[in-house]
Amino acid sequence: MKNNEQSKEKLTPIQFEVTQNNGTEPPFRNEYWNETREGIYVDIISGKPLFSSLQKFDAGCGWPSFTKPLTDEEIIEKADHSHFMVRTEVRSKSGDSHLGHVFDDGPGPNGLRYCINSASLRFILKENLEKEGYGEYLNLFSQK
Repeated sequence: MKNNEQSKEKLTPIQFEVTQNNGTEPPFRNEYWNETREGIYVDIISGKPLFSSLQKFDAGCGWPSFTKPLTDEEIIEKADHSHFMVRTEVRSKSGDSHLGHVFDDGPGPNGLRYCINSASLRFILKENLEKEGYGEYLNLFSQK
């Protein structure tokens, strides 16, 4: 859905800028940076599940941060040399959209912090997983 009129009609301006033009939304002024309810985060473009609230943590950076994705199959990591830095970009495989970046300063067992733009995500509350078609993810929350 790269840079076409269809995606411009379906997405808000910030969603389009982030997902299609590799943009970044402002820290602490985005939809999910301080979301604490249980649920999953799906790709705003493809609807594929990407992250769970169970791996979300407050990194103090102003963007949603996760220790790992729900599944590695939907995440692509690419070298990013923009803005005079060397970073690792995180992209959605199915949606071919920019999600954010992954850094090696996270608290999890792998030491990773997936710093993701809210504008690239849609949050689905645990209570709505079944009705939204993501019922297979309910068992994640019963294992806590």
